[in-house]
Amino acid sequence: MGTPNDRAPLAERVEQLLSGDGPLPIVAAGDPVLRRPSDPFDGQLGPALLARFVEALRVTMYAAPGVGLAAPQVGVGLRIAVIEDPAPVTEEVAVARGRVRQPFRVLVNPAYEPVGPARAAFFEGCLSVPGYQAVVARHAEVRLTGQDEHGRAVDEVFGGWPARIVQHETDHLDGTLYLDRAELRSLSSHQAMAERWARPTPEEAARALGFELP
Repeated sequence: MGTPNDRAPLAERVEQLLSGDGPLPIVAAGDPVLRRPSDPFDGQLGPALLARFVEALRVTMYAAPGVGLAAPQVGVGLRIAVIEDPAPVTEEVAVARGRVRQPFRVLVNPAYEPVGPARAAFFEGCLSVPGYQAVVARHAEVRLTGQDEHGRAVDEVFGGWPARIVQHETDHLDGTLYLDRAELRSLSSHQAMAERWARPTPEEAARALGFELP
């Protein structure tokens, strides 16, 4: 698969990106595309190309695996993201984190605002920052507005883990990584997470690593 030319028209670059087989390469932190606000989607990709791009995002998200993927993470600066969470966790984890099944969704031009003052802090990671996780305090409930891939309006309240997912992916579209919002003293490798902090909540990690929770 060739490398898309940043000077080429967007549709042409996306066509080139989709010219190979299998999942798309995921852009890692340090690439400027992850730090630029994405352009609003206003038809830059025709319906057929948009459908192919959304499918490529879905395939790439599944292969990673992850529960969300934003267009900048594959090098495309458009306000498009996909989310899906089968929530394959124990009942204890599901209850503690508010993690419920989230069906596949396409978010176009999403924006969120908090619903109430409550915040929830848990470890989270990012496909563009591989190998690490950190605790992020996020709004416990948010109102998400935008459109779906067919241009239909979205105006929906998300709570629990789905609220965390939509905040994380929408942040990507604003050039924000989860580490910008994280408690950096909590930063842990995947190995440390598995050995020390694989618990439903981060209270023990907060005591041992010396950071505060909301």
